[in-house]
Amino acid sequence: MEKILVLDFGGQYDQLIARRVREQRVYAEIRYFDRITTDEIVREGYRGVIFTGGPNSVYDPASPHFDPAILDAGVPVLGICYGAQLTAYMAGGEVSAADNAGEYGRTLLKTGESALFRDVPAESVCWMSHTDFISRVPEGFRVTARTEKCPCAAMEDEARRLYAVQFHPEVTHTEFGRRMLRNFLFGVCGCAGDWKPENYAESMIERYRSDLAGKKVLLALSGGVDSSVAAVLLHRAVGQALTCVFVDHGLLRKGEGDAVEQTLGRELGVNIIRVNAGERFLSKLAGVGSPEQKRKIIGAEFIRIFEEEARRIGHVHALAQGTIYPDVIESGKGASAVIKSHHNVGGLPDVISFDEIVEPLRELFKDEVRAVGTSLGIPAELVRRQPFPGPGLGVRVTGPVTKEKLDSLREADAIFREEVDKLPPERRPDQYFAVLTGVRSVGVMGDARTYGFTAALRAVSTDDFMTAEWTRLPYETLERASSRITNEVPGISRVVYDISSKPPATVEWE
Repeated sequence: MEKILVLDFGGQYDQLIARRVREQRVYAEIRYFDRITTDEIVREGYRGVIFTGGPNSVYDPASPHFDPAILDAGVPVLGICYGAQLTAYMAGGEVSAADNAGEYGRTLLKTGESALFRDVPAESVCWMSHTDFISRVPEGFRVTARTEKCPCAAMEDEARRLYAVQFHPEVTHTEFGRRMLRNFLFGVCGCAGDWKPENYAESMIERYRSDLAGKKVLLALSGGVDSSVAAVLLHRAVGQALTCVFVDHGLLRKGEGDAVEQTLGRELGVNIIRVNAGERFLSKLAGVGSPEQKRKIIGAEFIRIFEEEARRIGHVHALAQGTIYPDVIESGKGASAVIKSHHNVGGLPDVISFDEIVEPLRELFKDEVRAVGTSLGIPAELVRRQPFPGPGLGVRVTGPVTKEKLDSLREADAIFREEVDKLPPERRPDQYFAVLTGVRSVGVMGDARTYGFTAALRAVSTDDFMTAEWTRLPYETLERASSRITNEVPGISRVVYDISSKPPATVEWE
């Protein structure tokens, strides 16, 4: 399988670069800069390498660098932003702090002749975000693009297939950024563009059929899309050697536990053990208001239950999880900041009694996971179901969790989803749910004063869940949901609609 390496230097757009590459049907892997060598890059047969951006200055000795031998390894390189400056620095050029050459945001780009700019107009808009700039181009390179402030907005050494751009072609604000990336992938790297998520599923099945031969595997089945797809994929690889422990922690949506057991267990033949542990989780969460603490408690309790079930079925070699790439990013990767710990990457106890952890979907985005699920024959109602966090409603009840709050939220959430589902499919958001806030307010029902909770409704549109826009639902839909919730759900007297996008907010409240 042909693949591109995205070499991460701490940039905020590394995952977006990988997505843009995969959109061209070329597989991309992200590796942190100090976890792979030039020899490994050559040996693993990467068709090209993309250096990401980053917050550092290349002339700072403490900044992340890479082996300059990569420039002569015969592998095409595209440096982006910090990656462009690093390319210049490694090749013997100079990078300087800008007095007035720093650029941020929308910028007019003037391009010249280059394989990278084929079918790109001589003038177009790009997205800049830099303070340092390439002040002297290395020997063998030539400048191929400029802006008003930046004398070297792009450069290349065509003979060695080395390219560098100071701007960000991966963001939508760069008008012809996708065309530039396509030119690099197909015109420079010679990719065929024949990768599909289906190929990924096939390769993972073959990999784990070999790697896990003769081993027992325990999968943490939360009931969401990710863990369900992971379950079917691993079932295809190891069959009955896989046991899925489905923990009904009492934090699931209305009717969800029975639906998951029916679809995966009875219809698809996956070996499932259902553990009803609602009271156990509520006991552990009693009085806990911190969302991070709740996530870690839920993650730790998940593992403890898995360990108990593993002891009942005999020695288990591997713990499998439905971790996907946004989980890894938000839980902190390399030098990235931790946004929130996910139960399957950030909430693991320090000591677990498994030999290894298996995460077959770790490098995929949500839409790619859905495509894999479809290729595996999982019914559409499960593959296309609403995303749901592993900690479940535990992080959709803000503040301490109680059974009463969970019951109210379960009903409110079901009502909201019922009303949105009445819309035509093309008008439905990518994710929609209710949150029970910790805010209480005065209301009036039947001429009597009430003091109930406030429910917040959340709906977002996105293609990758790394960024998301709040959805403009019809007022009629919101009105029906609000009226039904306040009339049918005890304890809720007010409904509000969340119009925050990601960023600055996250999709989930906690």
